[in-house]
Amino acid sequence: MKESISKSILRVDSRKKIKGEAKYISDWKFKNLLFAKTVRSIKAKAKILSIELPKIPAGFYVIDKNDVPGVNRMHTVVSDHPIFAEDDVQYIGQPILIVVGPDREIIYSIASQIKIQYQEERTLFSLEEAEERSTVFTDYHYKKGKPEKAFQHAKLLIEDEFSTGYQEHVYLEPQGIAAEFKKGTLFVYGSMQCPFYVKNALLDTMNLPDNKIRVVQTVTGGAFGGKEEFPSLTACHVAIAAHKTHHPVMMIYDRSEDILCSTKRHPSKVRYKAAIDENDQVIALDIDVILNAGAYNGLSPVVLQRGIFSATNVYNIPHLNVRGRNFMTNSVPSGAYRGFGAPQTIFSIEMLFYNIAVKLGIDPLEYKMRHLLKKNDPTCTGGQIHEEVKLPEIIKKVIGKSDYYNKLKTNKKYHGIGISLFLHGCGFTGKGESVISGKIILNKNKDIVTLKVSSVEMGQGAETSLRKIVAYTLEIPIENVVCEKVDTGLIPDSGPTVASRTTMIVGGLLRQTALEMKERWNKAEILDVSKSYKHPDYLHWDDNKFHGDAYPVYSWGANVAEVEIDPITYELTIKKIDAVYDVGVPIDERTLKGQIEGGIAQGIGWATIEVMELENGKLKQSNLTDYKVPTSMDVPEINCCFISNPYEFGPFGAKCAGELPFVGAPPAVAEAVANALKKPINHLPITPERLMEIDNEN
Repeated sequence: MKESISKSILRVDSRKKIKGEAKYISDWKFKNLLFAKTVRSIKAKAKILSIELPKIPAGFYVIDKNDVPGVNRMHTVVSDHPIFAEDDVQYIGQPILIVVGPDREIIYSIASQIKIQYQEERTLFSLEEAEERSTVFTDYHYKKGKPEKAFQHAKLLIEDEFSTGYQEHVYLEPQGIAAEFKKGTLFVYGSMQCPFYVKNALLDTMNLPDNKIRVVQTVTGGAFGGKEEFPSLTACHVAIAAHKTHHPVMMIYDRSEDILCSTKRHPSKVRYKAAIDENDQVIALDIDVILNAGAYNGLSPVVLQRGIFSATNVYNIPHLNVRGRNFMTNSVPSGAYRGFGAPQTIFSIEMLFYNIAVKLGIDPLEYKMRHLLKKNDPTCTGGQIHEEVKLPEIIKKVIGKSDYYNKLKTNKKYHGIGISLFLHGCGFTGKGESVISGKIILNKNKDIVTLKVSSVEMGQGAETSLRKIVAYTLEIPIENVVCEKVDTGLIPDSGPTVASRTTMIVGGLLRQTALEMKERWNKAEILDVSKSYKHPDYLHWDDNKFHGDAYPVYSWGANVAEVEIDPITYELTIKKIDAVYDVGVPIDERTLKGQIEGGIAQGIGWATIEVMELENGKLKQSNLTDYKVPTSMDVPEINCCFISNPYEFGPFGAKCAGELPFVGAPPAVAEAVANALKKPINHLPITPERLMEIDNEN
């Protein structure tokens, strides 16, 4: 067992034949299947005065709020989103009713003939207007040290503001769910990240006992957070329809509908006031983070928590006053997206430190390094950095790989280089992991071991990594380790596939369980071993005061970006990204590099070309012609490597990885653009139009 886990079992696994076949939900066949089409609001905010239906042919149905057996609210962190609109609508695209029947053309025709009378009401769409009208959903606050005193004694005060826009997930497979009743039990199948989230929503809405609902994840063609909470809404729609019609019902979105109504990354504004002492050190920060939650609060409170807990990034600031607010607007609800609130604040503080350094005449990287966290330092929430922080080693490596300082000296105008430093808290924020107390089961049947977990495969390589952990621990071929179908009737709730928790939290449980199974291997041919997650004893968190260890451990990284700007068209070209990461110990380095490259590509898309705007409450970019994402021609040369820094409680030392690459790329690109133009970059995305304005500003 001298080879690393990242390579050893991969060699064994490569003997298997690989088939390019997958059965997505749209490929599933059901007897007497009905299709469903949603009728959505065309108004951003209005009372519903009347709904006029055409003649409904036999065998076709209209389903609305009156057909909901239980609670007409989607169960999530804040269960405020109606399954079907009641007396009013709050955003364009809000579901009012669905039309169900055996022929798609006919249900689309029926839907187009439904006439809804509205009484429009005053709307609001921007964060500025929402703040002015105080439409606050959530208001959080925490402090560290004595910020008021630090500001009184500061040599210099610097204020800055940063903003970011929407981002669409653009998973390859649109949202899709089907439902049927079999012998009195509701079965729901679909493309999703969190089958137990869907089940909990169905328990509320369908008013059925726990043992009468089963949720089955089908092959999922990408998610990135977009299939975390949103599938719960669609699942309730088809389940209610199946209950009323006594038929299986399937709903598959086309791309335009998916873009119109699915959740997005939260637009943000982040304001900083920095207190600088006589040594040019940042001694205090006053931070105000505001997010556009959209029409309903939903998952936004926990997105906001990660945002405000990431607002100091990798820096040790002695005194802090931090406020975070979610605002209601009459726009499509915002929700989970890779990074989960951290990309907005990490972009902001990286550019803040860059702007301060330029203002003070100090090399930006040197200035950032003066403030770095190290082992045993307090976190922003008064916890402790328990692990060794290898940022100096990471920085040294990425500087060498990129030839950063030579290029910084020799670059001419319109050619820039920038460096970002960043972290990501592993697992759920605050008490999340303790509340879930994720459970896993390992089943041994002769020489075959079955993993029973609720972690889903959605293209990120979860099944491979988890099987490798078990196979390597038990010293058996990976072919002898299989994953049970993700079916809530067959598996325990080990938590959702979010928060970069799958490998570290679930994989760590599997490692511990496999070690126990290994000791008992020869005592029985059939054996079940189970464990539930518990935080290490040294972690402490007060959820009321936001004080203590917000995360058990952090992953760290640095990116260097090189850019070129066309001096005539202001088209931005990202030439190269060099990246170094500390993710503990990679479980599967080949898969992880794919995650890194994908996350960087997604990050530079958000930073540069992914423009999504509202016009009177409706998204202007409603298809993939108007909404641009990076193609293979837009992805720069990416060179990445890893620093080993094992985490005691991770499987074979692994920490989190999936969201880390996203948070680092946008600020590196923004800093490179700022370096190229010698002007601050305070907003994402960085469009050619905006670059022209910035370059021509006095």
